[in-house]
Amino acid sequence: MVNKERKARLKKVGAQAYIWLLLLLMYLPVFALIIFSFTPSINLGTWSGFSFSLYVDLFHDAEIMAALGNTIIIALISSCVSVVLGTLGAIGVHEWRHRSKRAIEMVTQIPIVNPEIVIALSLTIMFVFMGSHFYEGLGLSFWSLLIGHVVLSLPFVYLSVKPKLMQMDRSLYEAALDLGSTPRQALRKVVFPAVLPGVLSGFLLSLTISLDDFIVTSFTRGTGLLNGDGRIETISTLVQSTIKKGPMPPEMRALTTLIFAFVVIIVIVVTILMLKKNKQQKRRKGRDF
Repeated sequence: MVNKERKARLKKVGAQAYIWLLLLLMYLPVFALIIFSFTPSINLGTWSGFSFSLYVDLFHDAEIMAALGNTIIIALISSCVSVVLGTLGAIGVHEWRHRSKRAIEMVTQIPIVNPEIVIALSLTIMFVFMGSHFYEGLGLSFWSLLIGHVVLSLPFVYLSVKPKLMQMDRSLYEAALDLGSTPRQALRKVVFPAVLPGVLSGFLLSLTISLDDFIVTSFTRGTGLLNGDGRIETISTLVQSTIKKGPMPPEMRALTTLIFAFVVIIVIVVTILMLKKNKQQKRRKGRDF
């Protein structure tokens, strides 16, 4: 018994040490960027005194601010569009009672397993062809970039909402209809609150994918947004084009720190809201019993 308990403890300690090692390897580069964002040295790894000068210079750099603005605009719009289409699509496919339901579910998962370069090339060819043969405005522009981001993130919203629909008690929806609610009212008051956690998860996923995307952005972007008549630059494309010319601007370290802090705050807020909602649901169930 003693040997078994020791082996179980060793396994537990080993598993925890392995997890912490993986987390350290994942976040160590991020922490390095955060630490060196408070020093004005050009070379990463060289400490030349504590300073907030990089943060001040960041907000005075018009090129980086334009790229940041473009990135945020595209990410927010594409995430909202993906959430609406993905949620409605998941509800529609869930209620679909035709033989083609399984085929539709397989098709929605293709963009996830399909290499991103294939998606980018196919979208580029389609937009260039439509712009050349039908209407010039259908070529590479802000709209082609937006559609590319929606195509990339929509399946993740669908897969986030689908499990919540499967967990939902269908009798609640039918009871709402029996009590006089219209299908639209039952959808808004019964179905949507039940799938809200999946909708929020899908929104965060699509937002992260859009903020981080480079391949689809570089292939489908045109002119517009904050770049005016120039090609749209996002953070990923700006970093790539800057590295080609020389070292990465030190202001990017400050920008990376701010983005990381913003994401952490969003995750914490969403987690707190979800915990509060779960506690409220448990209290309601306890009252019912």
